[in-house]
Amino acid sequence: MREHIDSVRAFLLASLRDSMTVEDLVQETFLTAWKVLDRYDRQLPFGPWVRGIAAKLVLNHRRKVGRNRVHYCDDELLGRIEGGIGAISKLNGDTFDEKIDALRGCLGRLTGPQRDAIRLHYENGLHCKEIAERLGIGFESVKKHLQRGRTQLHRCLSSKIEATDRRLGSAQ
Repeated sequence: MREHIDSVRAFLLASLRDSMTVEDLVQETFLTAWKVLDRYDRQLPFGPWVRGIAAKLVLNHRRKVGRNRVHYCDDELLGRIEGGIGAISKLNGDTFDEKIDALRGCLGRLTGPQRDAIRLHYENGLHCKEIAERLGIGFESVKKHLQRGRTQLHRCLSSKIEATDRRLGSAQ
């Protein structure tokens, strides 16, 4: 649990906007995993298996509360989020927190407005209108900063993951 709780939490935070629901689902994910641990194939990596449980819980939660009450990602995006977290797991470091040091480094490369918009949106859960008010800029500017910031983060992380893949490939 200690090894995978941060990646499960990151997966759920990327999937849901309500941090209280995320924490409930983190607990429910590991409780469910513990209950069905005998079904886990120990030949396969544990992280994707436990995040798969979390994904099913997100889908169940979405059905319970209805799509119109809360913003959720669709099934395709859940798969892409899992793929991204799986790619991050290739990075250097023993823990998920150490692996996301790469993300912290990439965040440091963004311009101030891009970094501020990304942090306010993803760390504080603010919407574009709230970010615009907080930063004293226009709504459209916030959307552009988020778009450009995400593009830069994607490029930066992709290059780090590719470098890790090359290093692992040459080590074999």
